[in-house]
Amino acid sequence: MLRYLVTLQANDREGLVEQIAHSVSRHGGHWLDSELRHIDGIFAAILLLEVPSAQWDELIETLELLDGVALTYAKTSKPQAKNKHVSYSLVANDRPGLVHQISNKISALGINIEHMSTRYESASHTGIPLFRADFNVGMNSHDEDKLTQALYDIGDDVVLDNLSA
Repeated sequence: MLRYLVTLQANDREGLVEQIAHSVSRHGGHWLDSELRHIDGIFAAILLLEVPSAQWDELIETLELLDGVALTYAKTSKPQAKNKHVSYSLVANDRPGLVHQISNKISALGINIEHMSTRYESASHTGIPLFRADFNVGMNSHDEDKLTQALYDIGDDVVLDNLSA
């Protein structure tokens, strides 16, 4: 069995996930992990699949034949795990460059972002535009306090919750 990371994108439509899942199953694939999103009428998926090597080319051909689907893929290997996995929720006043600031602070500490989900929202009572990021990182245990301080250094408006504590 080979492991592949597959990304797909298409105009969203009913039944698309079922078509993809059917194709994977029909070719002996194992759906290990995924993120599926609908954003502004576009369906986007990131899939981690295990597929028998003899079936891989045929699976890709089948997925490419799905109406309007664009895809990319790469063979993967299991990464070495960090000592600790921590989940955070960060809220701040929305402004350009915030994702860059957050990712820069995390990267500067040698910490890996494993998952990140962001969204724009309005504060319930004031209507002020807010940025929210929920993310998971893999790090060494001694880096947690450094990361917390680095994220607070982004600005006085940052509210950070450690969801793992």
